[in-house]
Amino acid sequence: MASSSSSSLPAAWAAAVRAGAVAPALRAAVWACLAMSAMLVAEAAWMGLASLAAAAARRLRGYGYRWEPMAAPPDVEAPAPAPADFPMVLVQIPMYNEKEVYKLSIGAACALTWPPDRIIIQVLDDSTDPFVKELVELECKEWASKKINIKYEVRNNRKGYKAGALRKGMEHTYAQLCDFVAIFDADFEPESDFLLKTMPYLLHNPKIALVQTRWEFVNYNVCLMTRIQKMSLDYHFKVEQESGSFMHAFFGFNGTAGVWRVSAINQSGGWKDRTTVEDMDLAVRASLKGWEFLYVGDIRVKSELPSTFQAYRHQQHRWTCGAANLFRKMAWEIITNKEVSMWKKHHLLYSFFFVRRAIAPILTFLFYCIVIPLSAMVPEVTIPVWGLVYIPTAITIMNAIRNPGSVHLMPFWILFENVMAMHRMRAALSGLLETARANDWVVTEKVGDQVKDELDVPLLEPLKPTECAERIYIPELLLALYLLICASYDFVLGNHKYYIYIYLQAVAFTVMGFGFVGTRTPCS
Repeated sequence: MASSSSSSLPAAWAAAVRAGAVAPALRAAVWACLAMSAMLVAEAAWMGLASLAAAAARRLRGYGYRWEPMAAPPDVEAPAPAPADFPMVLVQIPMYNEKEVYKLSIGAACALTWPPDRIIIQVLDDSTDPFVKELVELECKEWASKKINIKYEVRNNRKGYKAGALRKGMEHTYAQLCDFVAIFDADFEPESDFLLKTMPYLLHNPKIALVQTRWEFVNYNVCLMTRIQKMSLDYHFKVEQESGSFMHAFFGFNGTAGVWRVSAINQSGGWKDRTTVEDMDLAVRASLKGWEFLYVGDIRVKSELPSTFQAYRHQQHRWTCGAANLFRKMAWEIITNKEVSMWKKHHLLYSFFFVRRAIAPILTFLFYCIVIPLSAMVPEVTIPVWGLVYIPTAITIMNAIRNPGSVHLMPFWILFENVMAMHRMRAALSGLLETARANDWVVTEKVGDQVKDELDVPLLEPLKPTECAERIYIPELLLALYLLICASYDFVLGNHKYYIYIYLQAVAFTVMGFGFVGTRTPCS
């Protein structure tokens, strides 16, 4: 009976196809995906050309804004009145149970070269672990004993998460004396000359609200997953941020490693906690007030990439869902805004939000993981070569050009990103529809200076999912089964010859579904 039942499945499917119940709907889905693919490749090409032009222009004339070196600040050991051109700067470090990295960020901030009487280090500790809070407080007291102007601030609740902490930090009397605020997450380590390099842009160009710098990753070579993350983030900084800055269109604040003009924050309404992307929210509102942003890729700040699959999933959900939810909340405000040009409004609505934050995550999963495999089982539906091959190849080449040192990893990047597209699509829909998970906030776990031997793992490290049931990811395994069925049908009965790609994708979903990705961390 089992054999008869299984053998009847292809026949039942063929009967459904012949009856016309599948082909029309699938054909419509194909052309919808092809239209979205064209939008995506056009946007990628436009950003790529703009970023290349920006790189060429930067070599010829810098960043196009006035920048002059600052006078040497007085010696810390022999403090003297600071020169008039050194404004008051607040350095905020928000953290939450950051036992592994709190010393790194606090130490780096306290080592910034700036007149001691013109800088305040503010540690915003929302930790719920009493032991961690005590460690952070002791670290702040130790730096205070070295005559560093450091403030340790805690709240009695976590309302608003990071946005709430930053907003509360700005309410202190001493913070209101500062003209500029630099923000660093707990795993970021700025070089000592960070302020000397970034502040001149703000001092000599009063229209600039934000100077955003580039992230550098201290653990990018830990495993295959971190190397793939580096490729994606390098593209984000080299292309998306660079092009938005160069065209004076818009680019989002990355939430850390940036310096804000306090007056711009206040004029834009301050920090809001209505989404999980408080950084992007503030940047959009400041942009609609006419403020300009500058991305300076030559200044890099060390940081840490998520090295476990679970941590990366949480991070990507927060970023993707928050951006989509912000699109929902601000679309009409952008449309009706009268303070910025139509060009900037078009860039915000179409390029930044619609194509990159809505179309990209939905299309990647729907087309490459659902529609193409399903079309392998429907002979009447044929996908044009330009949509099936040329567009994906073009996008891959544009990414590879900006990551020449990682060309050999491009096949893994494609497969990994397609698997992650499932989570990004769910997150994007959650944000657009504002479901119960739209405001999920899970702090990305850090490793810091833990024993290096625990991180020296092969590119694909098995995690023994039997030890931790949560390391088995059911959605990935279900998709793997679906892809295997589609590939096998195409191999045996189909005529499209998509099965090679679909089999590879099935393997990727299986590998990640069983947790064979990232590094090993203790079960919690």
